[in-house]
Amino acid sequence: MKNDVGIASPQKSQLAGVTGAEVPSDVDGRVVDVLSDGLNPIVFAEFAVYCDVMEKAWTQEHDPSYIAKNMNGTGPFEQADYEQNVRVVFDRYDDYWQEPAAVTKLTFNAAKESSVRVNKLVAGETDLTVNIPPQSIPRVQNAETARVDAIGSTRIIYNAMRYDVEPFSSPKFRQAMNYAVDLQSIVENVLQGFGGETGQPTLKPFFGYEDEVGPYPYDQAKAEQLVEESGMAGAEIELHTPVGRYLKDVQIAQAVANMIDQLPNVSCSVKQRDFGALASQLVDGDITTGPNFYLIGWGNATFDAAQTIIPLLTSDGALTSYKNDELDQLVEQAQNTADREKRDQLLQQANAHCHEQAPWIYLNRQYSVYGVSERLEWKPRNDERVDAYAIEPASN
Repeated sequence: MKNDVGIASPQKSQLAGVTGAEVPSDVDGRVVDVLSDGLNPIVFAEFAVYCDVMEKAWTQEHDPSYIAKNMNGTGPFEQADYEQNVRVVFDRYDDYWQEPAAVTKLTFNAAKESSVRVNKLVAGETDLTVNIPPQSIPRVQNAETARVDAIGSTRIIYNAMRYDVEPFSSPKFRQAMNYAVDLQSIVENVLQGFGGETGQPTLKPFFGYEDEVGPYPYDQAKAEQLVEESGMAGAEIELHTPVGRYLKDVQIAQAVANMIDQLPNVSCSVKQRDFGALASQLVDGDITTGPNFYLIGWGNATFDAAQTIIPLLTSDGALTSYKNDELDQLVEQAQNTADREKRDQLLQQANAHCHEQAPWIYLNRQYSVYGVSERLEWKPRNDERVDAYAIEPASN
């Protein structure tokens, strides 16, 4: 994947080993040969998820600012209007290579406040709304014009603890933070059941999930004891959280901080952050620029453990908060074997390692909660993608 178009692909790091692709001249139909300089055991899953194809000549002809605001491709819709942070409008592309979409015009409106999104849905001003907060679900359900559709997503929510700074440099302290959090209460009371408890980086039934590893039990006495054993008693920690990026993110962070703060030997507070500013610190490749303790989410549409563990927990991961030679070796072995059963076992060992070493406070699987107009026939996907091509008018 050469950077010869003036702009580096943001998916380049996701396609390890891939050097390019060619259309064979001796084959009819939509066939592509993928070129690689090494083994990538999930390359086809990665292509299916990450490869949104653009025309090379178009990319070369325009600067990055133009590319960021315009559209190029072969999809069922073409961009008609774009206003940053306000809306994007698409018209149906009638010459699409498949049947034209049922939707003739598609408008994405931005609204950070959940109350605004819910009001517009109930009033019939929008047809599909994302991230309906739990407290607004009865209102949508009671509306004659809309319904709620919810599904477990591929996204995990977690609190990363930087391994290179005290008190999080101590595995016992990190374990203590997990025992201090009543995760079941957060799922039931903060998320009102729209979430699932986690205890490892990988979700069930992803490839590499370790069935023998469950969530940490809530045990504040054990948490207090582990803090003492870690030598970090008296620690004062601050949890950074984005605002409105994830379902009930601030409320989850506040619940976590309050539970930790109940320990007699640790104090914890919350700092609310703009998501863009927080994310820019986490993706700059320098672990030292990020906060010591933060709430973040990660989606993985490949359904493979490696695509969570590699970027978030290996030494060279793009968003890593952790470094451990044993974990690096397990993942490296998994990525260099073509034996599916052996790879599964190695990734399960990696997940067990991550549970035991506790580089994160393991929180919840995020549920995607949508408000849907009764005018539409549409079902949500696990990978959080809104497939507009699949939207159809409701049958009378």
